[in-house]
Amino acid sequence: MVSTLHIKNIGIISELTIDFSKGFNILTGETGAGKSLIIDALGIIAGGRFSKEMIRKGENHSFVEVSIYLPNSDKAIDGNIIISREIFENGRNTCKINGRLVTVTELKEFMANVINIHGQNDNQNLLNKENHIKYLDKFLGKEFINLKKRYTEKYNKYIELNRELKENYGDEKEKRRKLDLLYYQLNEIEDAGLKRNEDEELEEERKLIINSEKISKNLSEADMQINENALNSISIAIRNLEKIEDINIKYQKTLNSLKSNYYDLQEISIDLSHYNSDTHFDEEERNSVENRLDEINNLKRKYGNSIEEILDYKNEISKEIEKIESSDERNNQIQKEIDIIKTEMAEIANDMHHSRVKKSKVLSEKINAELSDLEMQNAKFEVKIEEVDFNKDGIDDVEFMIATNRGEDQKPLIKIASGGEMSRIMLAIKTVLSDVDEVPILIFDEIDTGISGQAGNAVGEKLKMISKKHQVIIVTHLASITAKGDSNFYIYKEVKNEKTATKIKKLNEKELIEEIARISGGIVSDISLRHAQELRKAI
Repeated sequence: MVSTLHIKNIGIISELTIDFSKGFNILTGETGAGKSLIIDALGIIAGGRFSKEMIRKGENHSFVEVSIYLPNSDKAIDGNIIISREIFENGRNTCKINGRLVTVTELKEFMANVINIHGQNDNQNLLNKENHIKYLDKFLGKEFINLKKRYTEKYNKYIELNRELKENYGDEKEKRRKLDLLYYQLNEIEDAGLKRNEDEELEEERKLIINSEKISKNLSEADMQINENALNSISIAIRNLEKIEDINIKYQKTLNSLKSNYYDLQEISIDLSHYNSDTHFDEEERNSVENRLDEINNLKRKYGNSIEEILDYKNEISKEIEKIESSDERNNQIQKEIDIIKTEMAEIANDMHHSRVKKSKVLSEKINAELSDLEMQNAKFEVKIEEVDFNKDGIDDVEFMIATNRGEDQKPLIKIASGGEMSRIMLAIKTVLSDVDEVPILIFDEIDTGISGQAGNAVGEKLKMISKKHQVIIVTHLASITAKGDSNFYIYKEVKNEKTATKIKKLNEKELIEEIARISGGIVSDISLRHAQELRKAI
């Protein structure tokens, strides 16, 4: 149960601490005093959404902390768990469970098994058809849950095998289509006869061909300058140095160096002459080179950025073709496993179906009885079950149907317009499921909206009954419900220094009688006080 709730800087709440008790906790008070903000704070600590607009004006953060007594939880210390959540204007969240930082998702997952919050907007959970099978299965109890767990294990394996079969080309059409594509790609690459670095060599060859005239002209000029000028000049210089080489060793060294340069230039001249003789422009050769480069670039666009990558891709294709062509044996084995597991699933799913059909009648009868107590005697609730293909829940499609007036056809819950009727239907379901519902804390925000008179009294009776096995926290405007509280809290506003703040007071018996009188009559009078006392005695 929620032992203590501490709220700071949410809406008009500056700072508030509430010590709840077990059983039936009721919040009443002025309109706009902050009752729903308290429920919002519990929603925030349960991992719900938070808007920065909820931060109190002038503050930069909001803070909610709750102490929950859960003696059977592995997270509890001496039976207690301290949970906090701090939210800043920039959207940063800090969530902690017993001082350990957790994510909002982790907080939400943990609190989903601790607190169930129901308000007028939360009727959407009941209207959502996908949740109906969950309500029914919860009613069926632990034995059914264990049966469903066995089915889920089989179903997950079934999905996994089908996924493997699909990825292993178990579908013959898909297999043939894929092989055709791979063989086309493989043949296209093989027919090209690519060689590593071939594109680089072709680019170099293309560059030489398109610049052949320029190359030939400059090679000829360079060769002529070497032969007619440089070699002739160096030859004269050599002859001059030979005449004085005996005079000094330094002249001899220079002569030797000059001779070496002469021979080098001769070699260069020979190379230039060979280069020039190899240089020619051939239009046909140029076209051949460019066509080959176009072919390579086309393959690059399809299969890789380089010849290296294209050839690597070719190897991958060959391996995949081999895998596909040898997949029949494994696919046959997978198909046999699928057939076996489908038989096993069908057996369990049929047992689940029969249990659901049988128990759905009991659930419908119990809910109809509760609806009768809630002043909906003419309503007829029914659980509709239709068989469908295998899914995560078995072979059943479950939907809650109701006719709220005698003579009407039954319709899905989503067709019901009245919020008051939805609240009572939800409460009837909660009452029936209270014995099997393991969530210890149930919170109701203005569940009595659209309800008055005898129906309101009946709602109070049901909530009181639920509070025998769960801690119930509720915001209400009805005196008949307020009178049934185990702990009652009055919420009011106080203005101080031009700022409004929410305050709370736990009511003693005398104060509670006065609050019941105020709610029932608008003003506290002898008549309303006597009426309040009668309501209080009736619990």
